[in-house]
Formats: sequence, C-alpha cells, structure tokens
Amino acid sequence: MSISRRKALKTLGAVPLVAGFTWTPAEAEQAQQKSAAARAGATAAKKPFKPAFFTPHEWATVRMLVDLIIPKDERSGSATDAGVPEFMDFMMLDQPTHQDAMRGGLRWLDTECVERFSKRFVECTPADRATLLDAIAWPEKASPLLSQGVAFFNAFRDLTASGFWSSKMGVGDLQYLGNVPNPEWNGCPPEALEHIGIKA
Repeated sequence: MSISRRKALKTLGAVPLVAGFTWTPAEAEQAQQKSAAARAGATAAKKPFKPAFFTPHEWATVRMLVDLIIPKDERSGSATDAGVPEFMDFMMLDQPTHQDAMRGGLRWLDTECVERFSKRFVECTPADRATLLDAIAWPEKASPLLSQGVAFFNAFRDLTASGFWSSKMGVGDLQYLGNVPNPEWNGCPPEALEHIGIKA
C-alpha cells in the first residue's frame, strides 16, 4: 500500500499532535473503565474485541506499537495484555478532535517505513522498526526532518503509559498500596507531632 508523504503530512498537520493527545487523569481513568467493560463483554460473548475507530490495519499497528513501548516482562504483562489498544479506541471515540492526530501519525509511520524499507510498519523486520523508533524516540537527538514523527511517537508513548498505568495490571505493576486499611495504625508518630508543634 502506497501512501503519499503529502497526504500523510496534510492529515498530520490538521491537528497539533501534542494537543491532540492530551487528556486529564480523570478522562483516562473513565476511558479505561469503559474499555475494560467492553473487553469483559467481548470475553463473555466469546468474541474478539472489535475496534470502533481503528481500521484493521491501524489496529494491527497500534497493537504492535504499544507492545514495543511496554513489552511483557517478569513483573507484568504487555500493553496489549493490559488492554491499552482498547483504551485508545475508546479515547478516540470519546474525544473525536484527537482522531486526525492519531490517524495521521499512524499514516506517517507507514509512509516513513515505505520510504526507508519498502514495507509498512507492521511488515518491517524488528530491526527496521527499531531503527525508525530510535530515530524518533528522543526529541533532542532527532533530525528536524522527522519532527512530525517525533511529535506523534512521543504523544503516542504518553497515551500508552496513561492506558497501561490506569489499568488493573498497571496499578499492580506499580505495586500501589493505597486504599488499603492498616489494622496496626497507632496514630501519628510523636516526632512528627513535635515537628508541627503538637504535643502528644
């Protein structure tokens, strides 16, 4: 599939990329809850999740890219295991003004891969994908000619992190201990009370 650079850049330029991927923590949490419910419903119906925003090719690209950003390790599963692609699909539907930035960025990725390797991103070798991502992952080192890709990838990486660490798996990965009762709470330590001028 051939995608012209002009078409990709026109789509990318329609929305500022950094603004295009900005959400509040509350919005991210709400989208994570919705996407988790949809995944649960698909699992109960014994059907694969069907994205409402992403095309099949975009879906394959998103799933691959999020797992390159957060792969499975000894502590937790990958971004796809945590439902990050589903989270992104809901974010795109919930905030339609971000759709052009996402779609344009995915097009840019394919266009750059076609120009460099004569294949789209998902069809490239792992080494070729790593070469391209290394070129756009570090804004201070990247060529100005790759500024659109740098903006897209860094915003996409932030969105991947938001989706992962607002998921049940991501919270477990952080080993977050909040909202857990402490049966052995003995009050504020005397040193702390003394520090703020209160005597026990």
